[in-house]
Amino acid sequence: MKRYIIPTLAILAAALLVIGCGGRKKAGAGAAAAGAEADSVAAQQVKEDSLKMEKKISELPEEPVFDIITNCGTMTVKLYSGTPKHRDNFAKLALDGFYNGILFHRVINGFMIQAGDPLSKDEAQKSMWGTGGPGYTIPAEIKPEYNHKKGALAAARRGDAANPYRESSGSQFYIVQDERACAQLDGAYTVFGEVTEGIPVIDKIARVETDGRDRPLSPVKIITIKLHE
Repeated sequence: MKRYIIPTLAILAAALLVIGCGGRKKAGAGAAAAGAEADSVAAQQVKEDSLKMEKKISELPEEPVFDIITNCGTMTVKLYSGTPKHRDNFAKLALDGFYNGILFHRVINGFMIQAGDPLSKDEAQKSMWGTGGPGYTIPAEIKPEYNHKKGALAAARRGDAANPYRESSGSQFYIVQDERACAQLDGAYTVFGEVTEGIPVIDKIARVETDGRDRPLSPVKIITIKLHE
């Protein structure tokens, strides 16, 4: 009888091994199915969020008004109907909270103030400030009726050599402080709105102390951009 003990145990162990492997396969398949389902749910959520945002944008007036709330005060801006791509993009980013916590990373007194780079939220990426964005550009909408007057809201972009079609940054913008200094930009950059209230805030930001790269020594931060009530 003893001679059969080892073979029997071996057969039993092999059977358990087969069952165990099958269990692991089933568990692995279950995990994969759960992962695929999670991905599907996430994709569906993204689609639903996108549709909700499109609906919000479609319900805005032709020239919506937003408040740019900063730690230096609030500027109220009106977006132009004549630049719909820039209008809708700015509105989407603002409503989505994209600008929350972003800095005015470039400030030149007697010229303009610039913001909109998401990299400016991270001090560790300071050397890269001014190069960030949402990962896309916007076709130029340069209109002769929209010029660089004081308070004009315009889209930043790369220079003509690298950007011959003058496509705008997907998120970076600047606000004109001195229209005489900025007049040279007319016809070359997309102006898509204007400050209607809070002009003194532009001057306040423009006067902050900056370093050799025109970056404020004390952070000038966009707390949020929201629809004007």
